[in-house]
Amino acid sequence: MIEFQNVVKKFRRNEVLKGVNLTIERGHRVALVGSNGAGKTTLIRCLLGEYTCEGSVMVDSLTPRENRRAVLSKVGFVPQLPPPLKMPVGQLIRFAASVCDSHPQRMADVAVRLGLDTDQFKYQPFVKLSGGQKQKLLIAIALGRDSELLVMDEPAANLDPEARHIFFGLLAEKKDEAAMIISSHRLDEVATLVNRVIELDQGQVVLDDRVADLVELSSRLSCRVRLIRPEAPFAKAIQEWGFTGSDDGREWNGFVAGPDRLRFLGVLSRYAALLAGIDMREAEARQDHEAVLND
Repeated sequence: MIEFQNVVKKFRRNEVLKGVNLTIERGHRVALVGSNGAGKTTLIRCLLGEYTCEGSVMVDSLTPRENRRAVLSKVGFVPQLPPPLKMPVGQLIRFAASVCDSHPQRMADVAVRLGLDTDQFKYQPFVKLSGGQKQKLLIAIALGRDSELLVMDEPAANLDPEARHIFFGLLAEKKDEAAMIISSHRLDEVATLVNRVIELDQGQVVLDDRVADLVELSSRLSCRVRLIRPEAPFAKAIQEWGFTGSDDGREWNGFVAGPDRLRFLGVLSRYAALLAGIDMREAEARQDHEAVLND
């Protein structure tokens, strides 16, 4: 599917990529991790044909730079920073669909699943949307089409917990038919989404490891958190995850997307001194949450 052979990229005297060699096949869900400046974005731009480079980059035996339209027709891309487009939302969806021979309604339907009704914003310039709305629309454009490769740079950064759960479910629908590259500077943000971890450091691959593929992307956890005493900062933090509290503020119940479990535990760790107990169990439906409440 994808081959990087001895890829070197220089900006003047600065060598950003230093002989990268990688092969990525369909079904691989890759976490591309590394600190800022490690070379992640540069590698992605070489893959998309935005940069020239030394060495060889191939996507299904096509060079992205020389066969850019053919390669991009295979790729769904979610950038880290939304482009400053003034194009109205409806026009943007129609344009994106025409480029990849998809139907605009497919993209609109994915947006609705994520919680964004594009009909309400079809005349509004993309640049005027909120950060979360922009992210949902970009994800809808990338996933509302047939793609053999998904390239996503911090794709869920601006999504609320419910939208993240839906996003993970959308990825689950494509996990067997496409390769995925998910770029992040933090492994704990994406570890449970992937089955392979590639770490870049100063333009070189320093880790390429297969990981256990144990978390179902569309899974959901029903959670109960008990506190030794109520605390306003904790209440604010956990309410952002959609949790509801008891009258005395000592118990909180809600859902967490399966792939978000590490991220959620990271939030709880900030309040470790307050915790009296945590109960997390697999749940597929709202009634599981009710059962926990009634235990």
